[in-house]
Amino acid sequence: MIRVINRHTQAFTDFAMKGCITAIITPFGPDGSVDMEGYRRLLDFQLHEGVSGIVVAGTTGEGPTVQHDEWRHLVSTTLEMSAGGDGVVANTGSNSTEKTLKMTRESSDIGCRNVLMVDPYYNCPSSLEIRKEYYEPVAEAFPEVRIVPYVIPGRTGTQISPHDLSILYSGHPNVSVVKDATGSDTFARELRGLCGDSYSILSGDDDRTFLMMTDGKIRADGVISVMSNIAPRAVSEMVLAANHGETGKAGQIAEALKPLFQVVTVKTGDGSSTSPQLKFRNPVPVKTIARILGMPSGACRRPLGRLNRQGLHLILDALRTVWEKNPSILAPIESSFGVSIDERLSNAENLEGLSYD
Repeated sequence: MIRVINRHTQAFTDFAMKGCITAIITPFGPDGSVDMEGYRRLLDFQLHEGVSGIVVAGTTGEGPTVQHDEWRHLVSTTLEMSAGGDGVVANTGSNSTEKTLKMTRESSDIGCRNVLMVDPYYNCPSSLEIRKEYYEPVAEAFPEVRIVPYVIPGRTGTQISPHDLSILYSGHPNVSVVKDATGSDTFARELRGLCGDSYSILSGDDDRTFLMMTDGKIRADGVISVMSNIAPRAVSEMVLAANHGETGKAGQIAEALKPLFQVVTVKTGDGSSTSPQLKFRNPVPVKTIARILGMPSGACRRPLGRLNRQGLHLILDALRTVWEKNPSILAPIESSFGVSIDERLSNAENLEGLSYD
């Protein structure tokens, strides 16, 4: 059953690009279609647990395989449930400026005031081209829409530079935030130095968030998080404490969340001929966790698949560690989804079909 949300108290008001913003997963039913009932339950959970915003159909939400009509339905539903949607961020980025312009127009027309745009992948334009032929045309066409560049060279094969981001910001006040998944402290420090304190830097990596927020030369404002799908209140409290200068408290929460942060990506094997090294990327691990815990999820859409057995056991170990040492992190799942964490983690039937044999 979906919890009824008080649209006044749960609305995203005066939304600033800071805090914990969840890159929400997209659940699929047994037939592979989007499970909208399950999506509403997941969204309700996030709103009730106090996140600052929601990214719709990003990488975690399997944006590459979500069809256009599905994307529109997800964005519309999120706007409706979040009481006007100040904190809703629609993924409109691609490696085609024309496609991105079209999706941003559609997103804006249905009321979304924030969009996430990943650096163009595969065709790999230079930083100068990314700025002039991608971000600037969209920023100029939609001055009322806040644009969030998403810099993740490990997936795109290219990246906009701090220099070009600062030029973009100086000419377009609606591009005042970045999702930094570069894994580079140098990138973030240079960007902060160029853009000043009025610019918002959001971590794109859960496990780097605490360090990015407490590094005096970065001063990140929050995170666009994967594991807040599972632990929204804990991640939100970590970010809030860091933003309030409560470094000790934030560090304690970050340490408690560390087992989950370490399995956003799961690596197995030692690289030998008999044990090849494999990397299972987001969203495979987080959706596996959701399925183990009895949350709406379903399988990933192909070409994403499942973990191997070693990867599944790494995830189980992480969940059991968190549940044993810091049960309050996972406890909200029990009341929100009507499950017993003890039962979900101990019953082997809950693992059936979650890994390759």
